[in-house]
Amino acid sequence: MRRRLLPVIVIGLAIAGFVLLKATRPVAPAVEVRERVWRIEAIPATFVSTQPTLVLYGRIEAPDQLRAAAPVSGRVLEVKVRDGDRVAAGAPLARLDPQDWQPRVAQARADVEREKIRHAGDRKAIEQEKILLTLAEAKQSRFEKLKNARLGAVSAYDQASEEVARIRLSLAQREQAIAEHPARLAQFQTRLEETERDALRGEIVAPFDARIGKVEVAAGDQVQAGQTLLNLYASDALFLRARVPAIYAEELRMALQQGEQLKATADFGAVAIHASLERISGEADARGVDVLLRIENDSHLPVGAFVNAVLQRPQASDVVVVPFSALHGGERLYVVRDGRLVGTRVTRIGERRDGDEVSLLVRSTEIVAGEPVMTTHLPNAIDGLAVEMLAP
Repeated sequence: MRRRLLPVIVIGLAIAGFVLLKATRPVAPAVEVRERVWRIEAIPATFVSTQPTLVLYGRIEAPDQLRAAAPVSGRVLEVKVRDGDRVAAGAPLARLDPQDWQPRVAQARADVEREKIRHAGDRKAIEQEKILLTLAEAKQSRFEKLKNARLGAVSAYDQASEEVARIRLSLAQREQAIAEHPARLAQFQTRLEETERDALRGEIVAPFDARIGKVEVAAGDQVQAGQTLLNLYASDALFLRARVPAIYAEELRMALQQGEQLKATADFGAVAIHASLERISGEADARGVDVLLRIENDSHLPVGAFVNAVLQRPQASDVVVVPFSALHGGERLYVVRDGRLVGTRVTRIGERRDGDEVSLLVRSTEIVAGEPVMTTHLPNAIDGLAVEMLAP
């Protein structure tokens, strides 16, 4: 009996000990549930009026670029300029050998003189031919009377008639030559003027204050009529041609029509370039619209150089300036109200550059002036998130 009761007693004692230990264990402190508070940076919302900026990538161009070509075929006698030289208006640039065009001028003058002499000869000859025609007609009349009276041969009358016809033909040709004289003389005089003009162009001179772009020939070269000798451009009329997105084209065009001066700045090496928007192209493609900005301060820029410019767009009012880190999802800012985030939809107006610092310009009717705008970019930002603003 004792053997049977001993296991029961042991199990009972174990249960009693377990109950005693559970009853006398220390009480665990209650767990307090706390909401996480995110520490952020914020700036007060301030509405301002400012000019957004637009970054342009363009190329220096010269609309008044001139291609100096050889007026006639000939040999280049001398070239007086080199690439990049600056020249004043009227300065000689190159000269062709005069022996190549002087014979053409002499030939054209001879053609004019020959036509004048021919005309004078025709006028004198036509008087003589009229006299000959009168005599031939009288002779024909006599032979006709003899033929009708059967006192002369028919062949004699025919010969007289043939002579009259021949003189009349010659007279008609002479009168036609006299009538055509003004047209022929004008043609020869025009040819003479062209050759004299080409002769004057045998010495290439600068038509305006310019800079030489590229010289393509050297002294002694044989050139053909129309072949390019060199090219030059007005150094005080340089433009920056750039392409802007098509969505800004109408905005810029309206500003120009209203007389607003839109300025741009760029750096070319150590040179600061200043320009102003002057024209907008009337055509667009998938890449945007071309704009032309007149360079205002430096005429030493080489044509064809690529530069990056910052163009001021028209004035924008009631916008908030925030860093790019404040933008979430492309069109959302978060303001802090009662320690929690509140999302607001905004419209991007553009960018503003202050030196190397780039800020974002946005507009929203949901933001109140002075309330904090979160500038820390939180990937998990949602409405109602508890935040704590760091001291500025």
